[in-house]
Amino acid sequence: MKALIQRVRRASVTVDEREVGTIAHGLLALVGVEKGDDEAAAERLLHKLLRYRVFGDEAGKMNLDLQQVDGGLLLVSQFTLAADTRKGLRPSFSSAAPPDEGERLFNYLLERARAVWPRVESGEFAANMQVELVNDGPVTFLLES
Repeated sequence: MKALIQRVRRASVTVDEREVGTIAHGLLALVGVEKGDDEAAAERLLHKLLRYRVFGDEAGKMNLDLQQVDGGLLLVSQFTLAADTRKGLRPSFSSAAPPDEGERLFNYLLERARAVWPRVESGEFAANMQVELVNDGPVTFLLES
């Protein structure tokens, strides 16, 4: 599993002009599921999402994690993260998990996140979503489990 994380001042996701998830200060995580991913991969990714030190301490150094700053976590499924872009001018999605498996693992990640952290929001799997954010920094990382 992959997650493109962005430290945000705020972020929201809208489906059909209806806001389905919003956070203030925290992390926006665009999540891609690849073939071969499983629950263990989701658990590793969740651990990184909650513990990756991307927030500034009193000296301004990135030493604090999401839990230490009491931030929100917005999870958004992002099928295109599984794209292979190494060849040609059109992405290949052959490494992406099939839709049913991708949805199952994304929902597993979401359920586990909500079980251990109180401020978790999400988009809707496979929906046409509009994501708005104010990237803080900007700070963006690609996490892989």
